[in-house]
Amino acid sequence: MMFFGRKTTFAHGIHPPESKDDTSGERIRQFEFAPVLVVPLSQHIGKPALAIVREDQEVLRGQCIAEADGFISVSMHAPVSGTVRRLGLTPSITGRMTQGIFIEPFPGSTQEIMGGTPIDSASASPDEIIRAIQAAGIVGLGGAGFPTHAKLRIPDDKSVDTLVINGAECEPYLTADHRVMVEHAADVMAGIPYLMRATGAPRAIVAVEANKPDAADALREAIPDGAAITVEVLPVKYPQGAEKMLITALLGREIPSGGLPLDVHALCVNVATTAEIGRLLPQGAGIQERVITVGGPAVKRKGNYRIQIGTPIRFVLETVGVEDDITRVFLGGPMMGQAVSSLDIPVTKGTTGIIAFTERETGHVGNTTVYPCIRCGHCVEACPIFLNPSTLGLLAINDQHQQMADEFHLMDCFECGCCTFVCPSHIPLVQHFRVAKRAVRKAQAEARASEVKA
Repeated sequence: MMFFGRKTTFAHGIHPPESKDDTSGERIRQFEFAPVLVVPLSQHIGKPALAIVREDQEVLRGQCIAEADGFISVSMHAPVSGTVRRLGLTPSITGRMTQGIFIEPFPGSTQEIMGGTPIDSASASPDEIIRAIQAAGIVGLGGAGFPTHAKLRIPDDKSVDTLVINGAECEPYLTADHRVMVEHAADVMAGIPYLMRATGAPRAIVAVEANKPDAADALREAIPDGAAITVEVLPVKYPQGAEKMLITALLGREIPSGGLPLDVHALCVNVATTAEIGRLLPQGAGIQERVITVGGPAVKRKGNYRIQIGTPIRFVLETVGVEDDITRVFLGGPMMGQAVSSLDIPVTKGTTGIIAFTERETGHVGNTTVYPCIRCGHCVEACPIFLNPSTLGLLAINDQHQQMADEFHLMDCFECGCCTFVCPSHIPLVQHFRVAKRAVRKAQAEARASEVKA
């Protein structure tokens, strides 16, 4: 077995309170089925899937109900056996309404999962594996939601010498990946050969932060004899789970500005995504549920639950119970997650956590005075990719969005929130950057449209 003994990390970053103790020791529990589940056709980066079911049609759990529409798209599967009640609009985390499939579960159904054609990691070709992952509807379960099969399609002029399995889970409160590694280490190890064969990577490293020693032990025990797989334990720091930071910490390689891991011969896949590949492909099944951390001060029965895709957030919170003074709910963690505007938003493949807070934690939010930048440099010292958030913030306030992108590398920002966390003036820097990036992308799209018309 190969071993990488160097234990290092990336420069800068922060150490926010971990807030993981309430759920890190909680075993994964199966969540009950909601009265109606809503499967959005857009749960990933790329084109929405195309519905292939009609109203009043009966479907089986795991059955394909929407097909991929092009390469950057994935299929959707029925999270329950039941009846399609309607095809219509449902709210999304973006604030926009999106098309969804509303399914009412059969009462008393055993809810067995419908399988398909098994795919063997040893005999299947890279193309067969990539097609099977797309058909299974698998996307990045770390929150990004990028179709996994598209990430695995390596261009002819690129190569991968190291596959990195991301089990860092550095976001506060989230422990779903932790529990997957502890309880389903065999699935993780079953998924890695599919990824190695698809990409041609000769070795794989599973990266785990030092606050998860039980996960590292479980993974090491599950490594097959002779496999070119190692488990590397890294110091705890945020945002270690970002692929740029993780590759720097593990391999000492710097991804260039505007570049991708492939530019340094590496590929990064989330550990829960890897486990789902190892669980689903041998059955030829599609993804219909995922492990989610439900926690935060406002939640009464905190834990890690296997929840059906399409379960409304409202139903989740009503089932686990919440405090009367609940004020804010995040999908994902408090650093990179998003506060929901509606509890009718359904769980999607990219939902890593449902974290709820009370008035005690959020009472000051929105009432905090924002002061002018004092040039303290804390944000510069915290930024893990060496941007100048102070300067970017000043440009953002003055709507100098293009200058932010052209001269100060705005688009390299992955919105980790370190700068906002350390700012003594309470300037919402990362929110300014999100607005600026949207403005830049809109301007670029309009420019391309004008060129086409010309």
